[in-house]
Amino acid sequence: MEGQGDNITKHEQLLQHIESLKVGSKISVRKLAREMGVSEGTAYRAVKEAENLGIVITKERIGTVRVEKKPRNISDQLTFGDVVDIVEGHVLGGANGLNKHLHKYVIGAMKVDAMIRYIDADSLLIVGNREDVHSLALEQGAGVLVTGGFGTSREVKMLADELDLPVISSRHDTFTVASMINRAIFDRLIKKKIMLVEDIVDSKPRLNTLKISSTVAELRQLSLDSGEQRFPVTDEWNRVIGIVGRRDVEELAEGQSIEKVMVRSPVTAALQTSLASAAQIMMWEGIDFLPIVDRNRKLVGSLTRREVLQSLRDVSNQPQLGETFDHLIWNGFADERDEEGRLFFHGFITPQMATDLGTISEGVLSTLMTLSAFKAAKDITGNDYVLDNMSTYFIRPVQIEHAIIVMPKLLEISRRTCKLEIEISHMDILVAKAVLMLQSIDHG
Repeated sequence: MEGQGDNITKHEQLLQHIESLKVGSKISVRKLAREMGVSEGTAYRAVKEAENLGIVITKERIGTVRVEKKPRNISDQLTFGDVVDIVEGHVLGGANGLNKHLHKYVIGAMKVDAMIRYIDADSLLIVGNREDVHSLALEQGAGVLVTGGFGTSREVKMLADELDLPVISSRHDTFTVASMINRAIFDRLIKKKIMLVEDIVDSKPRLNTLKISSTVAELRQLSLDSGEQRFPVTDEWNRVIGIVGRRDVEELAEGQSIEKVMVRSPVTAALQTSLASAAQIMMWEGIDFLPIVDRNRKLVGSLTRREVLQSLRDVSNQPQLGETFDHLIWNGFADERDEEGRLFFHGFITPQMATDLGTISEGVLSTLMTLSAFKAAKDITGNDYVLDNMSTYFIRPVQIEHAIIVMPKLLEISRRTCKLEIEISHMDILVAKAVLMLQSIDHG
């Protein structure tokens, strides 16, 4: 049986082998296991991580394929190639235009003379097996998505190749492909708003590091030159083995080594970690400096608490276009203040919030209470919070279209925590109650 250290080594070797494959190469777990001399389970885990890293994708009826890793800068606009993947389609012609962006799509459910007013360059016409319309769209500079699994004529394919405008076929009907594309656009908007650690690290200047043999004098000089207070300590392979700061060496002489005072085996994060997760890690661990490492634990960057919080504030000021489940649940609620100026919320229970029995989902109730607690706590302190723990009591059922009031009440507050009681009522009758402890991400 392989030891843990061997597994890690084999895993890295497998990932490096997959990365070395030519773009477009098909990858078989069984063949990979045989070539690299590992179990199929080990090969499968490596393929799944490669998929998470964006260097391979799995397509229906094709299998797993090595692809070029896409850049992080997510565009609002889809390419025709994206559409092929979204609708599980295949290209009938114009494959050289798959990298082109489309700015809108048009559903061809009207007469030709009416349709032409809506088709323009860089749009996508979604239509069935109407070959005259296929040619018309291409001549207007638009791509074509043929629904229902239909094809098109040889002349249309030749025109598509000549104009580098894709003609795509999908087995799904028009309504389904339009819904799939819509969902993909909204998901893309949500992802664009979610910042990752790499979004900050990539824009930072060269990283300053120390070695375990570095002296106090070297640390102080590096701090003076860079203006930074804390530094990662790396070994000869650039792997993070510790952290040390100016405060740690205040009592030491200039010639002493930093080895005895550095914090060993520090908490780290990866480039693909979200900024919100990085903020929570720093909060829970009580740290204000976070080294960023790759999958081999080699140092690639660092973050400070101030950088993380500033970036989170900046992104929160951007308009929210894609809607998460939390946003969809909260959309129907408005805020007001009582006679004492305290914030409370009111809204209606929509059918989407219900269970099969026609009463509100307990998960939706919990979400409403959590979101109201975050908003009330921020109104009081100005800080952003994450949930520490929650005790919930469901007292009475709530039906569809009932009007409810969500009333937060502050119980305790400190620099780091905020404890609130949340009551939900209908017609002045209590229906649910929770006590929540929140942790501020603005303080360590």
